[in-house]
Parts: sequence; structure tokens; C-alpha cells
Amino acid sequence: MKHTNMKLTVAAASLGLLASAPSVMAEDAFFEALTGGKVSFSARARYESVEQDNGLKDADAYTLRTTLGYKTGAFHGFSGFAEVEDVSDLGDDDFNNKVDGDADYSVVADPDDTEMNQAYLQYNGFDTEFKLGRQELTYRGAPFHRFIGNVLWRQNHQSFDAFTLSNTSISDTEVKYAYINKVQTILGGTQDMDSHLVNLKYTGLPFGTLEGYGYFLEYEDAAKTASSSKTLGLRLSGAKAVSDDVKVIYTAEFAKQDDYKDGTMDDQNYYLAELGAKYKGWLAKFSYEMQEGEGVGSFKTPLGTNHAYQGWADIYLATPEQGLEDMYFTVVGKVLGAKVVAVYHDFETDVSGLDAGNEFDILAQKTFKQHYTVGVKYSDFDAGDASLGKVDTEKFWLYGQVKF
Repeated sequence: MKHTNMKLTVAAASLGLLASAPSVMAEDAFFEALTGGKVSFSARARYESVEQDNGLKDADAYTLRTTLGYKTGAFHGFSGFAEVEDVSDLGDDDFNNKVDGDADYSVVADPDDTEMNQAYLQYNGFDTEFKLGRQELTYRGAPFHRFIGNVLWRQNHQSFDAFTLSNTSISDTEVKYAYINKVQTILGGTQDMDSHLVNLKYTGLPFGTLEGYGYFLEYEDAAKTASSSKTLGLRLSGAKAVSDDVKVIYTAEFAKQDDYKDGTMDDQNYYLAELGAKYKGWLAKFSYEMQEGEGVGSFKTPLGTNHAYQGWADIYLATPEQGLEDMYFTVVGKVLGAKVVAVYHDFETDVSGLDAGNEFDILAQKTFKQHYTVGVKYSDFDAGDASLGKVDTEKFWLYGQVKF
């Protein structure tokens, strides 16, 4: 009888261990996912100078952007990511940072700030990705964030408090949706929103990628409600090899923008046409871009990485109310292992065809051993018609970055 009782006790204990094993294993898997993630770090030091033909003092800014992030491992498809961002002024405050800087100087929009740049919960499964929380959001590869971007050139990146979804269940098709509750701006402030973004891409065409989008921006802050707008657009981009060494590239895009909710803007259109060629690692292309305006309002891209468009001098970060026509020529290649980009812009207003100036931009950047980057960049804007209120502007940047 004693042996029988002992066997029953052992059996009961074994059953208990087996019953508890799944929960113990689940706890172990969750702990491993939580602690077995990846740490990320970056530091970008930059010198920026600005000289303008006006009464402002020349600006000199020495700033440092650092980030520290952590991405967990996956647990049943779920994971998380958090990233802290700090921007610090390393020198004298000889620039206007647009927050608490000296207004006697030209603008360098990099104020001191420490913030949670990103913090979101993510799920991947069933050909779908969800993100909920603060995140950087783009729909095209850098730096071509025309309508939605993270403004990655500025030291404080733009991010969004949002719910985003991406689905690839349909062959050759990617469907993306976002609901934005708040924008964390490059100046460290916030803008409350109730906005919806839809972006669709189809890559099954033999001659390019077709992209359709609808961006419905509603601002809730009283000072911004009049800027609420909806933008509907269609874009085709592609490339075609014409020989072993030469590939022709092309883009055509059209968008229509109008008021939305309490917005007050009139209907305005956007046009983009590009034609170029790639040859042995070099790219040359001609681009024509038009943002319409009628003198009171114009087509605008308030959430885009606008530094990448209309010239690096940032004269036309916001489209003038007369609209803006930009014809520009771009050359990209490599010299001694460094990436070189040169761009020439010729600007004209949509209304009255006023001379809006011209600009020459050039950049040289080199990355070493994947983690280290150094670069130099220069922009020279020559003002056109004086009635537009623009002035000759020169900007120069020298920067270095470490990223792990």
C-alpha cells in the first residue's frame, strides 16, 4: 500500500509539473523576447552656417543629436520599440533656433530638446503589420518624403502619435493606413490632429510602380484648423534598361488638394514629371514640379520632409501663396568612394510667372565600415523678383555621424 501511495504521489507531482510547464515556458519566452532585443545608438554632430543679404547677423550653429533606442524580440508576433532623442547646442547661441534663440540672427531650426522620439507596440502576422504609439512615419524611401516624412535632416526628427497598418495579402500590392492623433514637430512642440492617411502601391506592372494616396489632415488646434486639407493623388514611377549600361528612369505624378473639415483653402493641383538615366553608377535627371497657387492660398505639404524639395537653402519650405514652379536638374554619383549630389533649381511663381530665384546645391558624403559617416553640404540661393520678399542666402554644413 505504501508503494502504491508513493506511486500516486509521484504521478500527481508529475502531472502538476506538466500542467505548469506551458505557463513556465510561456513566461520564459516572454522574458527572452523582452530582454533579448537590440539596442540602437546614434550621434550626429553638425556645424551649420547661414549668411543672408539682409539685416540679420550671420548664424553659426554647433549641434549634437544623440539617440538611444531598444527594440524587443518578438513574442507571438508582438514586439516593442522605444527611442529617446536629445538635441544639444555645443557652442555659443549665435543662431535663431525659432524657440528661444536670438532673433537678431538667421534661423537654424535646431533647438535644444530631449524627448521620447518613438515608443510603440508592434504586431506582425498574417501579412499585416500594426503599430500603436509614437513613431516616425513615411511612405517612400528617404529622402523622397514629399507628403509624409520624418524631416530626417533636422536634428530633432518629426514623429507622430498614431495607429498604423500595413498589409501585403494581395499579390504585388501594399495597403497602408494611418490614423494620426498628434504630431511631434522638429521644434519640440506638438500639434493635435484627427487625421487619416491611405497609401496604396501596386508593383505588378511591367513598366513601374503605381501609387495612389489620400491624405485627410484635420488640425484641432484653433490656430491651425483653417489649414485642414485633403489631398488625393496618383503616381507612376519606373525604370527601363535600354542597354547593358544604361537604364532610363521616369516619374509622373498628379495630386489635387482642397479644404477638409474646417479648412478654408481653395482647390489647388500638384504636378511632377521626371526623366533621367542611370549609367555605370551615375544618375542624371530633369524634374518639373508645380504647386499651384492663386495669390491667396497654394498647394502645401505640411507633413513632408520639405528640405529635400525646392532647394536645401529652405527658402521655399512652405509654398508661397502665388504657387511655385520648380524646374531642376540633378546629378548623383560617386567620386573616390564618396556619394556626390549636385542640383540646380530654377524657380518661378504660378501666378504672374514672377522670377522666384535660382539655387545651386552640392553634397559630398562618405560612409566608413557601415557605422561612420562624414559629409559636407553647400547651398547658394539667388533671389529673384523683389516683390516676393526673398534674399540671397548661402548655407554650409559639415557633419559626422556614428550609428549602431
